[in-house]
Amino acid sequence: MPNFKSPKIAVLIVCYFLSFQFLLAQDTSETPPEIGTTQKIGDVVLIALPAATLVTSLIIKDNKGAWQFTKGLLLTGAVTYGLKFGINKQRPDMSNDNSFPSGHTSTVFHSAGYVHRRYGFNYSIPGYVVAGFTAASRIDSKKHDILDVIAGAAIGLGSNLLFTTEYQQEHMQLTLSSGDGSYLLGYTYKF
Repeated sequence: MPNFKSPKIAVLIVCYFLSFQFLLAQDTSETPPEIGTTQKIGDVVLIALPAATLVTSLIIKDNKGAWQFTKGLLLTGAVTYGLKFGINKQRPDMSNDNSFPSGHTSTVFHSAGYVHRRYGFNYSIPGYVVAGFTAASRIDSKKHDILDVIAGAAIGLGSNLLFTTEYQQEHMQLTLSSGDGSYLLGYTYKF
């Protein structure tokens, strides 16, 4: 039986998901609108941010985090596309009826939220900036309205509440001891 905790499996799953996401994001209307630079950048971030997030977790050998990210990304996709195909809200540009919620927004906000929850707010600031840009690019390209991107962001951030835990650096330990009015602060680092 294969080891489903292997980083290789997580990478394959995320690659398949991102390929699927990219294919679904392509405009299939008979008269496709002209694609602007803002929309192109948003499309690149759709793939780049989740890929960079997973690769970073694997580089620092956080396999547990990589699996948490992968499970959250799959849940984000399932909820997003379940709602898209169940609600059938018309897009602002009238190209199809898969507007609600924004898949681009849910995916990138899942990535930024994962970094925030797993590694801390300071590390997530760049992720939130590009996720916000991607959400704005979806409104600018008339693929979504504000409700679509807010719902997408909520789905992406919400999936992290189910799967993502705070990163525990096992090689570092900070201790505090007190007794008889004295305090001792200790720091241990294992190589």
